[in-house]
Amino acid sequence: MTPAQTMLRAATGLNLSKSIVERAIKNRMEQTAAKDHDDYLRQMTPEEMTALVELVVVPESWFYRDPQAFVAMTDFARARLAANNDRLVRILSIPCAGGEEPYTIAMVLTDAGIPPENFMVDAFDISPTCVARAKSGIYGRNAFRAQDLAFRDLHFTSAGDGDYRVNDEIRKQVRFKQGNLLEFDLSTRAGYYDVVFCRNLLIYFDKPTTKAAIEKLSALLMDDGQLFAGYAEVPSFCQHGFSPLSHNQAFGLQKETAAPRKSLHTTRTPAKPPAPKATRSIASPPSLPPSAPAPRPRVAAPAAVKPATAPPAVAANLLAEARRLADLGDIKAAETRCRDHLALHPESAEAYFILGLLNELTNKPKMAEDYWKRCIYLQPDHYEALCHLALLAEANNDASGAAALKARAARIYKRQQAS
Repeated sequence: MTPAQTMLRAATGLNLSKSIVERAIKNRMEQTAAKDHDDYLRQMTPEEMTALVELVVVPESWFYRDPQAFVAMTDFARARLAANNDRLVRILSIPCAGGEEPYTIAMVLTDAGIPPENFMVDAFDISPTCVARAKSGIYGRNAFRAQDLAFRDLHFTSAGDGDYRVNDEIRKQVRFKQGNLLEFDLSTRAGYYDVVFCRNLLIYFDKPTTKAAIEKLSALLMDDGQLFAGYAEVPSFCQHGFSPLSHNQAFGLQKETAAPRKSLHTTRTPAKPPAPKATRSIASPPSLPPSAPAPRPRVAAPAAVKPATAPPAVAANLLAEARRLADLGDIKAAETRCRDHLALHPESAEAYFILGLLNELTNKPKMAEDYWKRCIYLQPDHYEALCHLALLAEANNDASGAAALKARAARIYKRQQAS
């Protein structure tokens, strides 16, 4: 790692590549007329560090991004207020990028009929530019990617040139401030928030920084509160004291002290209550201990079965049944269904993905890795498989491999969200 990378990691916690750092420094050298690279670093000031950080953070977001998290949050807020209608539900959004997420939170709760005096959103971002943009409340077309834009007519007014400004009744529900999660002072905010949104930040951190960030978030969150993360980050939270919630596609978590049991479910089907013997989450395992290499699994299609003769519904039902059996804790039967599906469709990336989850669940990380590698060979943009491979690489102390997989997953995630 170069001195510049080390310096920026200390300032942001981000695991940045050499090319990104050097490109940002080159840009700032042109702006500051520094003689050379070393001269630029020697003359570093807090103000210049802020300008440099602006060039390496990733502030992209949009309104109603990953909407299931907002649905789960609303249900939770309603339950809080049903128990005590005089309380204030406190919500944290970090990082808040340009403000799209915290404003969405305010809009969703307002539309749900929750009075403004019963909730408040705090929003932090390391970038002063992002915070300034968020405070302005003015957004262009790129911030409105949801299929249903009725919220824009309800909560925005035209600002000219195709821009829109958030209405004041929504803006006053959000308090923006520049800040770095890793530098938070917990003396006045320990156990302060009912709900925390921290989505797609940890994917840029190394293992020690991830652990430190989760400890901060855990301290900020009430013991019975809820936290919403990005899919790639759920396993990391489960390794550090959190358990997944059963809201499908919301990627919500709570502290293990508030949830002694974890639901066993995949991320592509509605969650079901776990059977008594199901104690770990197939989507979010609490740990991935290294083990000795296992023989590569063989999946062979019976000669008597021709893929073309099997109705598509049969194959789809086999995968659905595999997920159902996994939810019930019947790993062996779930594996059998996946293999039956592969007999009909030998190039099914999703079947290999599920087999990887099942082997991960039974502490066979090498076999899980083999299956996920087959999955991304067949489907290079399989986001979930890349996330789990990144987690395995971290468990095996392969920091560079994990960083590369996380970066690849992050690029795919952005493309999928944009489309």
